[in-house]
Amino acid sequence: MSGEDLQKQTSINIQEKANLIWAIADKLVGLYKPHEYGKVILPMCVIKRFEDTLAPTKDDVIKMNEELETKGIAVKKGFLEAAAKQKFYNTSKFTFDILLADADNIKDNFESYLNHFSENVIDIINRMDFYNEIKKMDDNNRLYLVIKEFCSAKAYLGADVVSAVDMGYIFEELVRKFSESYNDQAGAHFTARDIIYLMSELLVGEDEQKMEDEGIVASIYDMAMGTSQMLACLDERFRKIDPEAEITCYGQELNPQTYGIAKADMLIKGGNADNMRLGDTLGDDQFKGYQFDYIISNPPFGIDWEASEKRVKAENEMGEAGRFAPGLPAKGDGQMLFMLNGVAKLKEEGRMAIIQNGSPLFKGDAGSGESEIRGYLLEHDWLEAIVQLPNDLFYNTGIATYIWVVSKNKSEERTGKVQLIDASKCFEKLRKPLGNKRVEITTVCRELIMQAYHDFTDWEYTSELNSELKVESKVKDVEDFKFTKLTINRPLRLEYKDIHFDETTAENYKEADRALLKEVATYWEDNMPNHVGFPDITFFLELKKAKIKVPQGKVALLRNYFGKRNPDMMEAYVKPVDQESGFAPDPELKDSEIIPWKEDITEYLDKNVRPYAPDFWYNESESKIGYEIPLTREFYKYTPLTPSSAIFDELKKLEEKESELMSRILG
Repeated sequence: MSGEDLQKQTSINIQEKANLIWAIADKLVGLYKPHEYGKVILPMCVIKRFEDTLAPTKDDVIKMNEELETKGIAVKKGFLEAAAKQKFYNTSKFTFDILLADADNIKDNFESYLNHFSENVIDIINRMDFYNEIKKMDDNNRLYLVIKEFCSAKAYLGADVVSAVDMGYIFEELVRKFSESYNDQAGAHFTARDIIYLMSELLVGEDEQKMEDEGIVASIYDMAMGTSQMLACLDERFRKIDPEAEITCYGQELNPQTYGIAKADMLIKGGNADNMRLGDTLGDDQFKGYQFDYIISNPPFGIDWEASEKRVKAENEMGEAGRFAPGLPAKGDGQMLFMLNGVAKLKEEGRMAIIQNGSPLFKGDAGSGESEIRGYLLEHDWLEAIVQLPNDLFYNTGIATYIWVVSKNKSEERTGKVQLIDASKCFEKLRKPLGNKRVEITTVCRELIMQAYHDFTDWEYTSELNSELKVESKVKDVEDFKFTKLTINRPLRLEYKDIHFDETTAENYKEADRALLKEVATYWEDNMPNHVGFPDITFFLELKKAKIKVPQGKVALLRNYFGKRNPDMMEAYVKPVDQESGFAPDPELKDSEIIPWKEDITEYLDKNVRPYAPDFWYNESESKIGYEIPLTREFYKYTPLTPSSAIFDELKKLEEKESELMSRILG
């Protein structure tokens, strides 16, 4: 089945089920605000999915439980799981339909029903904090109505009809609706299947034939798993290559409701639900010491990491023993910390596909945490490729986004190289937008992007099926993204004349400073009232001759108050009367130069600085090494401006048209 066919199948399920479930939320109007509907609807969906999935073996489980009770067997878990043919079960005689038969006791009966699930399901329900909502609904006569709606045939959510992947997208469609009603932050977005399929292809990379020949045994991890659909789609891709693949999924999620959904999904699929864990990935790493073969993730961006600050900084101070040794980004955006978490958790031959917005490409000056993190990836030669995605690809944000492909075992051909792929023009428009998602990466788009990836060369690609679909690839050396930042100094040149002191201009000065300024001005007015302009060294020599003591710490005070910049004056010195102390730099002329790593510093400065500032200098000890990935600049296409003659011709035509229209109007 093609990606588009899968998408259509998913869309049908999403529309039918999600719309129905959203309609059920109407029963909560007045009791809950729209963005709070998820507190009820999401847990109810999880519970109903368990109910419907267990329905075929319900009688067998009850019978087995009764037999075990009769025999006095206390350890029932294995027997009941076998009877249920699942990793979970429910021993209650209640079902949703039976609950409706006793409306007066529906709360107590429903809670009894929930408490008869296996411990792993009860843990999910507890994590979603659902019992408080049951009481709230019952107190306001809504519990019966909600359960009744979930009893309809259209609300069937069994795994035999609704696949795990489709169920995940139904959940995410619901979460998206709830989020939109609350105007959630752009960073809290969800990842559509078309994006995940592309990420999965990039993770397979050039190894598909090897995987097919040798089989796949792999651990996969998502550090911000949401409802775990990225894991599900990557698992699906691997099993397409090797139907007998042994895939172990791991994921961590901060939101209790989406965590509950992910864990429920894993239970129903028969996986190890204990590998789905709740907690703050940055501040409460649930997989400390783990390493994985593949990582696929879309962590939040534009979200501060202040809540995790204490533990993150502690790990940073641990150096290589922690996840964040290379550096820390600004507290306003923690997405690069997720990048470091992923790198730390990759095996020696591991691969990661992670989505980032534009800021990790360039944000942060040389020496900053962001720059050092980029340098860490580049210097270890782990950054394999960056793919720029089309805008308007995500449900809750339309900004530019990028897939970073990180590999700890690059092929020989890619060693020392980074491939940049501009796929921003490779999309097809959706017939109907889904939130902010107005475009999608179809199979044709994905194949064109992967063609560019596999060719690994500088080239522009156009689809044979649709000439509007374009992808451009550039292969760069790792060192192309490295630079030296130099501080360029020029000497301070001051002129001293017409020296006076005005109390009103020194109101905010310290008493001692005012006294010194007044002493200098008085001496000058008394002894050289009509002097011509003096350079800095002459001014201070005169003060020395007059035995006016000027501590080195007060030199700047006198220069700022009495000196006037004049480029024709000789240079001032750090120690005003000591030429051996070197020139004093002029802070107003201070500048910096970004010098590409591959260029010779001396040659660069002789060409780009010396012709315009022959008196410049720099201190090598103050230089910094930085890293930047100017992807947008790499793909910039210059568009010549319209010639003025063409503009004038157009204006002339418009004037003629205006005259003609006015003539018709006025007769």
